Amino acid sequence: MVLATAPTTSPRAAFTHLRCKECGAEYEPKATHVCELCFGPLEVAYDYAAIRERVSRDSIRQGPHSIWRYKDFLPVTTATPIDLGTGLTPLIRAERLGRRLGLKNLYLKNDAVNMPTLSFKDRVVSVALTRAQELGFTTVGCASTGNLANSTAAIAAHAGLECCVFIPADLEAGKVLGTLIYRPTVMAVKGNYDQVNRLCSEVANTHGWGFVNINLRPYYSEGSKTLGYEVVEQLGWRLPDHIVAPLASGSLFTKIHKGFREFVEVGLVEDRPVRCSGAQAQGCSPIAQAFAEHRDFVTPVKPNTIAKSIAIGNPADGVYALDQARKTGGSIDMATDAEIVAGIQLLAETEGIFTETAGGTTIAVLQKLAAAGRIDPEEVTVAYITGNGLKTQEAVQGYVGEPFTIEPQLDSFARALERSHTLERLEWQTIPV
Repeated sequence: MVLATAPTTSPRAAFTHLRCKECGAEYEPKATHVCELCFGPLEVAYDYAAIRERVSRDSIRQGPHSIWRYKDFLPVTTATPIDLGTGLTPLIRAERLGRRLGLKNLYLKNDAVNMPTLSFKDRVVSVALTRAQELGFTTVGCASTGNLANSTAAIAAHAGLECCVFIPADLEAGKVLGTLIYRPTVMAVKGNYDQVNRLCSEVANTHGWGFVNINLRPYYSEGSKTLGYEVVEQLGWRLPDHIVAPLASGSLFTKIHKGFREFVEVGLVEDRPVRCSGAQAQGCSPIAQAFAEHRDFVTPVKPNTIAKSIAIGNPADGVYALDQARKTGGSIDMATDAEIVAGIQLLAETEGIFTETAGGTTIAVLQKLAAAGRIDPEEVTVAYITGNGLKTQEAVQGYVGEPFTIEPQLDSFARALERSHTLERLEWQTIPV
């Protein structure tokens, strides 16, 4: 609950300080996230010359089979970070989905199988809680729409940290259960995520706890860079041409791109343009709306969508996501709840991946971009699948059909098989060309 007085950096640490993204003011790398001068967000700064001297493709290949093979690019000092095998998830050549969408070089970065809790949040939490231990915190927490609560509770349990997480009271049952199993204290708040987050800011200030996405946010957000590093390595040390990723706060989107730029900065990969496109649910699309209206500011909205994991109405990094999409020649689009469900089904039936609603949003927007000709069929496109569909089964209940109940007899099976073929023919006849 209290901060240790031990030094926060070591001679080997590649990160040097925190820097305000707005005014450039510099701060000691402690548990703080807002600039005292202009109230802008703080971000970790690194000594890239030092990283260049000690990192190579070979040194990375010889590292752990987890995000910690990229430790020199992450804001921790310890030689023993919290490592549950997080990261190095598959990069899948999506040939069947690609043919359906008319894309010849489509890849899926599949964090639906990330360890230990089946979402990309395991990356950011591993970094945040490692840094929390270095700063002397013994109690940690988060404000969460579900996946982050799962990750924080699981990784805190492994690390022996006390944990208290805050979630909206209407969260999906699978995500609530997936948090409670680790025995944290869970506070279900009668309100949306933005209200939960405001409460957590007060709790962090009052109790002196380490909240991964509040006072530890500068360190936490750096974990998303590993989704950029891994794609580069898995593509044979080259940058993709185009990425499509879901947008909630906007942090994931911007940090993937930061990961690409850092690998260029230290000479690990040849520079080339990467277009960045984002995906939001129509029922919570403040960044997409700002993009469509050519605004340089984001107006908060009240979420109303099945895609609860990305339902952040007041996105902290929204303006930076806007800037990144525009500067890279990408776009930010939205999908309706019906399109999100269809995206989940499309991914499952073509590639055998069951994603949650954030992934369904990404696939739905990917499909729109392809249909509108905004993705070159030849370019290497990577779509990020950030969570597992087993967590949000409610979203597709009633849309995926029912099993055929039969007698234990061959003729009963034959009749059911014929019915299934008839239904399949009818379904294909109703799919728009």
